Order: sequence, then structure tokens, then C-alpha cells
Amino acid sequence: MTVPDLIALGYLAAAVLFILGLKSLGRPRTAARGNLLGATGMFVAVVVTLLDRAIVDFRFLAAGVAVGALVGALLAMKVQMTGMPELVALFNGFGGAASVLVAGATFLEVVDLGNVDDQLAVAAALTALIGAVTFTGSLVAFGKLRESLRWSSFAGLHVVRAAAFVASLVLATVVVVQPASTGWFWALVAVGLLLGVLATIAIGGADMPVVIALLNAFSGVAASTTGFVLDNSLLIIAGSLVGASGLILTQIMCNAMNRSILDVVFSKAAVVQSGSHDDAYADGVTSTSAEEVAMLLEVASRVVVVPGYGMAVAQAQHAVRELMTTLEGMGTEVVFGIHPVAGRMPGHMNVLLAEAEVDYEHLLEMDRVNPTFAQTDVTIVIGANDVVNPSARDESDSPIAGMPILDVDESGTVVVIKRSLSPGFAGIPNPLFVADNTLLLFADGKQAVLDIVGALLEG
Repeated sequence: MTVPDLIALGYLAAAVLFILGLKSLGRPRTAARGNLLGATGMFVAVVVTLLDRAIVDFRFLAAGVAVGALVGALLAMKVQMTGMPELVALFNGFGGAASVLVAGATFLEVVDLGNVDDQLAVAAALTALIGAVTFTGSLVAFGKLRESLRWSSFAGLHVVRAAAFVASLVLATVVVVQPASTGWFWALVAVGLLLGVLATIAIGGADMPVVIALLNAFSGVAASTTGFVLDNSLLIIAGSLVGASGLILTQIMCNAMNRSILDVVFSKAAVVQSGSHDDAYADGVTSTSAEEVAMLLEVASRVVVVPGYGMAVAQAQHAVRELMTTLEGMGTEVVFGIHPVAGRMPGHMNVLLAEAEVDYEHLLEMDRVNPTFAQTDVTIVIGANDVVNPSARDESDSPIAGMPILDVDESGTVVVIKRSLSPGFAGIPNPLFVADNTLLLFADGKQAVLDIVGALLEG
């Protein structure tokens, strides 16, 4: 068997492993196996690619592996679970930037040789545009997720955005028509970088889970078009899988918010009003204590826990599991109500609870848990806000009107654990906080849950 045949066979095996891995990731029980299959496929792909000495000198590969391993190890040790959404956003951006650099280097090399055909020129133009948009768009998403980027818009943004989009299409066409003029390629990259900022800067934080899924799809599409530039079949397949799965996830997230992708992309970030948020609730809030909550839980037969980003910030997932174990020991049914966009990336709450070894059977998606709230004695909301805000259901003029929510207000008693009355990402008040059946426990999420567990055990 010749080396080209061995490479082709290895690429085929890797592609099959990618597909099987992606299929297995669709079910919680087989997700670990799917991750292993995908990693094995990537290992096979890398090893087979190394057989082709025409790609690059092994010394450069070794240097790249060493630097990448060092950065990866540092991130693995330092980044907390609460920082995963930001890290995912950066990974998407770096994927787009890598596609631009690789495709650009290959395109310019072929231009120097005078062997550019239409397929290569189209693929290079698409990679330059999509990869550049993904890079800067992901950086903006990173800043918004860290809440370090609060600037969201300016007068005439829609005009500038439309102009940048038209310019990108014109430049992409010029790159295809005149590939020998490499300056147009870099102009396209520059406009793509600008368009990435303009396309994401006005999107509100509440929509960031959708944006992350969309940017993930873009990074896959950029990788796929890079495969056409390199004439690499495996990169085309892998990029297509990432792009397609990212688009499907984006659609699922949009359906969960009852909005179209155009509504998300062209929405405006909510402006959080200045001043004390307590003013929005006057004296209607009823505070409680860990001891009072424990008394409610002692007589409850069914409890639903609704986690949100506040649980992630407080790193309360292990304390929540301890609460679940304690209540189950008392004969209480405990489940978790998971909203598809709770947290700051798709599946954020599922990942956190899985880290705390909460069985997946305890996690109920929105369509399963909502019909059960009316039969629930106590619902404990930990750090969630917008996904339990009745305004989305009851107020047609609300910024989140129409977004499906967890109907926690139908429970017998709702206990909301928050540090303060600050709003969620949508920046609007939550009528749930002043409902007759709602009690607020103002405390750090982890400490509050531990105090409740302690009171239960003492009782």
C-alpha cells in the first residue's frame, strides 16, 4: 500500500469516527463514548497527516505542539467552570483566525505559482470573510460574557453594518475575479474583522448562548472552506460536521427563546437602568432565612431546583447535590428544571450538574418540567432570572415577550436565592420577586444551600 493510499484510508477512518462520535454525543448515556470516539478520530487524523512530509517540517510541528500543550495545560488548571462560556467563545474565535491564516497562506502561495482556479479563489474568499467575522465576533462575545464590554451600539449602526456587509460581498467577488491582486484578499479580511464586531456588538447578553452556538457553526464552516483551499477531504468533512451541528443547535436555542435568528442578530442590547434596583420592587419583596426554607422543605413531597448562572458563579453545584441527597433521604422527590438558555452557553447547567455527579435522570428539560410545577410544593431558584421571569409570558411589551420560560410561579412556594435584586442579562425587573408565593433568600448561592442543608440535618 502506497503512502497516499494509507493517508486516504486513515482519513476515511477518522471521518467515520467523527460521525459516530457526534451521533453518540446526542445522548447523555453515550456522550462519554462519543467524546472518546471523536478524540480518537482526531488522533488518527493527525498521525496520518504527519506521514505527508510535504506539509511542514517536523521541527515546526513540535514547536507548535509544545506551545499549544503549554497553553492548554494552563487553561485547564486556571479556568473555572464559570469561565467555560468565555473560553468556548475564544476557542470559536481562534478557530476562525486559524482558518484565515492557513487558507490565506495557501492561497497566496498558489497565487505566486500562478495556478489559481475558481474553486480555490471562491473557497479562499469565503474562508477569509467567515473566519474573520468569527474571530472578532467571538472576541466581542467574550467581552460581553465577562461583562467587561458594556458598550453596545451607536447612532447609525445599522447603516454602517449594511455598508460593511455590501463591501464584504464586493471584495469577495473581486478576490474571485482578480485573484492575482492579493491586496483585495487582505482588504476582505479587514472588512470581515470589522463586520464581526458590528454584527455582535449590539446583541444583548441574554442572547449570548445563541450567539456562541452560531459562532461555533461559523468556525466549522470556515474550517470546511479551508479544506477546499487545501484540497483536504477530512477537513471538509470535519468542518461540515461542526458547521451543521452548530446550526442545528442555534435553531434549537432560537426555538427555546421563541425567536428567529434574525431577531437575535438584529436585536438591541437591553439598557440596564441606573440607580437602585430595589426601587422597581418597592416594599413587595418578602425575605426569608435558611431555617425557614428548611422548615418548608421538611414537609414538601416534591421539590424542583432551577439553576442559573448565579449557581455557576457561586460554584454551588456540589452544595446543590448535597441538598438533593439530603432531601431524597427524607423521602422527598427532587428534580432539576433546566431551561435551554440558562447560563451563558448551551448546556451550561447540564455540565455543571454533571460535574457534581447529579444523575441525568434528575434533569428535566423545560417541556417536561413545566406541566409539573402546579404539583410542586417548593421550587428553589438559584441564580436564575430571565428564564423564570413571568413578563415573558404575561406582558406583550416586555423585551423578552414570547420567550418560553420555566413556570415556577405556579408552584406552591418559590424560594429565590440571590445576592441582590439586580436584574438578569435582559436588564429588566422580575415580577416573580414580588409574587405572593415567593420568598427571597439574600445570600451567596453556595453558602445559602449549605445553610439550608445544615438546618435540615439539625431538624
